Amino acid sequence: MRVRLRGVNVVRRYRKDRSFAIYYYHRATGTQLKGRPGTPEFIESYAAAERHLRERAEGTICDLIRRFENSPAFDRAETTKAEYRRKFRIIERQWGGAPISAFTSLEFKKDALDWRDSIAMRGAKREADNLLGALSRLGAWAAARGEIASNVLDKVERVYRSDRADKLWLPEHIQAFRRVAAPEMLTALMLGMHTGQRQGDLRRLPWSAYDGERISLVQGKTKRPVSIKCTAALRAHLDGLERRGLLILLTRTGRAFTKRYFNEWWDDAYKASGITAGLHFHDLRGTAVTMLAEAGCSVPEIAAITGHSLKDATAILEVYLSRTRALADAGIVKLDAWLEGRR
Repeated sequence: MRVRLRGVNVVRRYRKDRSFAIYYYHRATGTQLKGRPGTPEFIESYAAAERHLRERAEGTICDLIRRFENSPAFDRAETTKAEYRRKFRIIERQWGGAPISAFTSLEFKKDALDWRDSIAMRGAKREADNLLGALSRLGAWAAARGEIASNVLDKVERVYRSDRADKLWLPEHIQAFRRVAAPEMLTALMLGMHTGQRQGDLRRLPWSAYDGERISLVQGKTKRPVSIKCTAALRAHLDGLERRGLLILLTRTGRAFTKRYFNEWWDDAYKASGITAGLHFHDLRGTAVTMLAEAGCSVPEIAAITGHSLKDATAILEVYLSRTRALADAGIVKLDAWLEGRR
């Protein structure tokens, strides 16, 4: 049994008479802690275990993880930090005792790639890449601080390939989804398609962010502020909604959607729609980028709406626009006009 205190295990040991005693342990070192949580004795005992851990781990990847998590570089969205911590726990079990200088060793690179490949061979290619990416991020942070001369895991080729260039929400998909979706999911569809924002930002979007003309928010992942002029269709949809609480997207009982609960609702509507294109909610973001490009928007204009950097917006367009018919047809029209002019 574990308590909710970070880094502390609680063990309940039963006696022959069925009474029990509770013991607390510092998870990383296995040290038994004195006293009960909140008492000066317990705090002193926990601090001593932490000092011992730091001294034991000094100069290792374990130490690097601790310092990275307490640095400004770790100032990210809470969901992103939680995912990083999950990956760091796995990395710590495998590489925690290795010295930070290992990031400069070609032998370490070989071992890290073998570890990555062994995970990929179990059918978890994306997870394998993500774990190696998190390990490489630690090396990059150490190199940037001058603790090592270089990072041998920089720019390692990935084993997972995902091509979602053809994963666009077409008009027929949208119509099929609208026919069966609950009102809450229909609102989510409209917001995603007409703003190009991430699901997490839309689930947390308050009515105060909408002034009747624009939606303004600060993205949770990038911390970028964006202000989006609403399309006529989105304005009409939002203006027709009943404001049941502080947030635009609420469950039928008036609560905020958790990520899991939202995905369950979305998946139910998707399955009921009969769509077989393998689309995700996140594909609405790429669809929005593509629609803006097909409407003639420039890369800076698209980036200002979606919150992408210019570099990322360009990279997305290179993927998604490779298979869109409208721009391809427009290009042929321009080519015809140019050839006609040469005659």
